[in-house]
Amino acid sequence: QVQLQESGGGSVQSGASLKLSCAASGRIYSSSVMGWFRQAPGKEREFVALIRWHSGTTLYSDSVKGRFTISKVNADNTVYLQMNSLKPEDTAIYYCARGSHYDSDQRAYHSWGQGTQVIVAS
Repeated sequence: QVQLQESGGGSVQSGASLKLSCAASGRIYSSSVMGWFRQAPGKEREFVALIRWHSGTTLYSDSVKGRFTISKVNADNTVYLQMNSLKPEDTAIYYCARGSHYDSDQRAYHSWGQGTQVIVAS
């Protein structure tokens, strides 16, 4: 079972940038899809972005499109989430997940990290 570990969260001012990392403990299969999700206080966990491990095809939620970029380094088994122009509404715990289908539904993901906190002050 591949384990996922997020890092890179923190507290920043509105308009700042952060880059999150998600390191896998083992090899990520080429058929995998890696996703980023987030959960704000008092809200349900929501989809942020995903990337196909083999092709690099990406998908973003409307709320982050144009501000966030998901990327990967296959050799390092690591996925990144570059977050620019952060807003207070981006405050949440950010989770990395691994699935097998190109799907924004969190039910399609079977391995999850512990999450990393992002706080954006206005």
